[in-house]
Amino acid sequence: MQKQTRKKVFQYGLSIIVMVLILVGCFWPMSQYIESPGSADNLKSFVSIKHHPDKRSGEFMITSVKLAQARPITYLMAKVLPYNSIESNQSITGGQNNTTYIKMQDFYMQSAINEAKAVAVKAAHKPVIKKYLGIYVMEIQANSHFKHKLKVGDTITKVDGHHFQNAYGFQKYIARKKVGSALHVQYQRGKSVKTVKAPLIKLSNGRTGIGIGLTDNVKIKTTPKINVDPGQIGGPSGGLMFSLQIYSQLTGQNIRHGRKIAGTGTINPDGSVGEIGGIDKKVVAAKKAGATVFFAPYIKPTKTVLQLEEGHVTNYQLAKKTAKKVAPKMKVVPVTSFNQALHYLKTHQ
Repeated sequence: MQKQTRKKVFQYGLSIIVMVLILVGCFWPMSQYIESPGSADNLKSFVSIKHHPDKRSGEFMITSVKLAQARPITYLMAKVLPYNSIESNQSITGGQNNTTYIKMQDFYMQSAINEAKAVAVKAAHKPVIKKYLGIYVMEIQANSHFKHKLKVGDTITKVDGHHFQNAYGFQKYIARKKVGSALHVQYQRGKSVKTVKAPLIKLSNGRTGIGIGLTDNVKIKTTPKINVDPGQIGGPSGGLMFSLQIYSQLTGQNIRHGRKIAGTGTINPDGSVGEIGGIDKKVVAAKKAGATVFFAPYIKPTKTVLQLEEGHVTNYQLAKKTAKKVAPKMKVVPVTSFNQALHYLKTHQ
């Protein structure tokens, strides 16, 4: 009787241990993240322009990667599954907390949409007005004397009473000042405008500065008005595809010719296209969605460039390599600008 009781107790204890291990494996959060292929979404549902509906066949698709905090079981799976990678918290969030990281990604997306609007509307020969609001604070260095004065999400509108029309103007003015000299910074937080003062520091590049990571905060006004709702997608990498969708919808030109066209790349004010991360995963997502054309940012793969590139391959090289394995019939098109992508669409039907 005692032996049977001990056996039952042992079995019960073993069951509890197994259950705990399963729960830990499935739900225990780790410090790393798992990056895997996301989705390729039809931009028709993102962009709306009054009196300019998109009724033509085919799709422009914005591609994304899926990002999830690692669990022990998903961590092990990512070790063996293709096109899954394990990323450190630092490489994903830059050390920012989750709220700040999401705020940054949302701003990157809004910035990308604004530039896409400006580029597309200008190419369509429609009116566009760009108003430079100031410097958007993306990060504050630990050694910055403004660390407890400014916050991520603030927009610096003036320094020492001066407003400039781009970040370079602000940086050039500040660089002429001496390390340790006081700088009066006017900034906007929500609807409030405030002013703070603190000494400048020496940056890692040897110049004088505030000690922040920044990007331009620009307001765009177009005629007609263009509404873009990116949903839950964040980051700047959809710029190129947004600009193509807006241009196509605004002009009414049939540049898709019924094709499913995916791609990725940032869009700059001059229409140039910049590289992004996770392009191999975006190619996989595009293939699953049935894309037959994929636009990939292109830069010349010089020895110097390849030394700096992640994995020592450019976006285009990695996209082409991935497509060869998972989607050999998909055409990977290298592009350096919006105009180049548009020219391809108009000459390859």
